[in-house]
Amino acid sequence: MALQVITSDDLQKFKQEILSEIQANFQKYEAASHRRWLKSIEVRKLLKVSPGTLQTLRLNGTLKYSKIGGIIYYDQDHVNKLLLNSFNKPKGE
Repeated sequence: MALQVITSDDLQKFKQEILSEIQANFQKYEAASHRRWLKSIEVRKLLKVSPGTLQTLRLNGTLKYSKIGGIIYYDQDHVNKLLLNSFNKPKGE
């Protein structure tokens, strides 16, 4: 069995490679989380609602949407506003 000597330069290179990979993955995640349009399944997960409830929100105008080729898209900003406006306010406010 041959011994390998690891130098501090080797460790520095390894550290830089790991940091670069982490940074690249973080940037991919950040880009994906700032998408403008969400599909129904993503909105259902965010709002924790069933397909029927999501349809009701569309039909009564609570949640705006666009339909292209059978796929329904929701504006992420509008979904976020709906979430923020849905907070229960304490009594007296």
